[in-house]
Amino acid sequence: MHWDLSSDRPIYAQIIEQMELMICSGVYPLGSKLPSVRDLAQEAAVNPNTMQRALSRLEETGLIYSLRTSGRFVTEDVNMIEMTRKRIAREHIQDFLDRMIRLGFQQEDIVSMLMDMSKELKK
Repeated sequence: MHWDLSSDRPIYAQIIEQMELMICSGVYPLGSKLPSVRDLAQEAAVNPNTMQRALSRLEETGLIYSLRTSGRFVTEDVNMIEMTRKRIAREHIQDFLDRMIRLGFQQEDIVSMLMDMSKELKK
């Protein structure tokens, strides 16, 4: 699995985002056991403390949970996953709209372009 981390933002925040994406996309399915902190840190090439911080934050949100002696697991709450997916989608859409507006496009132009591209995808 490829970790796309850059130095322009806090690494732990990027890890949180990527873990959310992996959970929502099914890389880590509902109820699945996550690799250990050390294994994840090694895979992402980050300090284990940084990975621990990110995973702790994900636990606070309820997306993952830990069992004292068994490790960390992905939530089995389908609604939690769906809410996370929608939040991420809204953030991406908002970023897209902000960029389009900075490029000088009007709402009608953006909608028209999206409709045209959507039709092309269906072919």
